[in-house]
Amino acid sequence: MAKAFASQGDMTEKTISFTEVGEGLYAFTAEGDPNSGVIIGDDSVMIVEAQATPRLANKVIECVRSVTDKPITHVVLTHYHAVRVLGASAFGAQQIIMSDAARAMVVERGQEDWDSEFQRFPRLFEGHESIPGLTFPTTTFSDSMTVYLGNRRVDIRQIGRAHTAGDSIIHVPDQNVMFTGDIVEYHSACYCGDGHFGDWGTTLDKIKAYDVDAIAPGRGDALVGKEMVNAAIENTRDFVTSTYRPAAKVAARNGTLKEAWDAVRAECDPKFADYAIYEHCLPFNVARAYDEARGIDTPRIWTAQRDLDMWEALQG
Repeated sequence: MAKAFASQGDMTEKTISFTEVGEGLYAFTAEGDPNSGVIIGDDSVMIVEAQATPRLANKVIECVRSVTDKPITHVVLTHYHAVRVLGASAFGAQQIIMSDAARAMVVERGQEDWDSEFQRFPRLFEGHESIPGLTFPTTTFSDSMTVYLGNRRVDIRQIGRAHTAGDSIIHVPDQNVMFTGDIVEYHSACYCGDGHFGDWGTTLDKIKAYDVDAIAPGRGDALVGKEMVNAAIENTRDFVTSTYRPAAKVAARNGTLKEAWDAVRAECDPKFADYAIYEHCLPFNVARAYDEARGIDTPRIWTAQRDLDMWEALQG
């Protein structure tokens, strides 16, 4: 292999921010690393996204304990990726909630994804020896469910495929705040390796229709105010479209994956090269865009070996 993945050399510790996005609602962010969300109810706390390891999850717990001593009773996982879910055991929550489609991804590709992501991005698995195994939900839903934390209502819904087939959003009506997972990012590259490019824009439209006052995105800073929310939604749309369109043109003329890579770089580098994890995401994004354009609807499972084979093909 000519060189390592960009993420394998990314060992710089990120600065954590804990931002209030509504009354009793917080975004735990870390300069483009995976975000978590916190929803404080009358007598308990819900966490959105569990981090990659229990050690990293404890950084979220430290922030929670800086604002409340209420017990953490629920963890909602917006989708399945190892970096989002394997820290769930640290919270000791009574319920771990995922969509049915997200749980199916754990069954289908859970271990393969874990092995793949650990190879790609070792820094995000700090304390990996403390992971007890794959994270499975205690509770699933097929379309939507509502959780009441005392009087605080939390709506959890699947509104369409985007970052994965199992994506969920979490909406807190009393503050009109949303936690979107990786459907929306802010000045961070979208990871599209398990994405659905053709559906992503429609899913963003549905989020936009909520007209929320704040969003805790999957990566990047908390989005407070409608102007910042809408800018992030449209920026995410541009990123996804700019990745898919050139790859689809290459696929349509039966070009190679390397040609798709060159075409996507030509369109995306001028706009997004300075985004967090851009170089890490790009090869996986191109490979998935190229596959989808050739009619492969269900993303192929990434394995540690497939990662290496794909990366080798792009070095020519």
